[in-house]
Amino acid sequence: MKNLFTPENSALLLIDHQVGTMSWVRSLELDVIKTNTLVLAKSAQATGMPVLLTSSMETQAQGLLFAGLQQVLPDAYKNRIQREGEVDCMTDLNFSAAVEAMQRKNLIMAGITTDVCIVYPAITAVEAGYHVQVVVDACGSPTKLGDEIALRRMEKAGVILTTTNQLIAELGQNWSSANGSKLIAILFEDVLSKL
Repeated sequence: MKNLFTPENSALLLIDHQVGTMSWVRSLELDVIKTNTLVLAKSAQATGMPVLLTSSMETQAQGLLFAGLQQVLPDAYKNRIQREGEVDCMTDLNFSAAVEAMQRKNLIMAGITTDVCIVYPAITAVEAGYHVQVVVDACGSPTKLGDEIALRRMEKAGVILTTTNQLIAELGQNWSSANGSKLIAILFEDVLSKL
């Protein structure tokens, strides 16, 4: 497969998984989004893939990043980029500089909401020359229509849409490899054992 995303050539960007903003999501069950977001976070941590967290206007209705994310990625949380309200986080100079500093051309993105906080940075990143995958089941919007239109718009702009399981399989490639073993264990513990 061409342009394969691996832990060695990719970075994870988790955007605005904030408690207030998450309370507005109706396009997918919130527990599903939280579980998948934590699977992504744990997978990045287990494989040494760089992670960048960002939030917007934490002292307003959006609130802090949800507690599970803070617990799984304490260092990334401490170093999160706190934006003043930019909708497209890629236009925030601190955020875009942090992305560039990771020196990875493959960006994995997820966040809340799909129709506001993900659609714009995903498209901006593609336009800037990055390869972008958006993990759809770690995102959500206030409406299913909002999600659908955002996904269509991103796909048309060249963003690859994926799911948590699909992405973890791509990152692992071989369940018997060192990274594959770690990733399948996370999937079993957090997702497959609960089906």
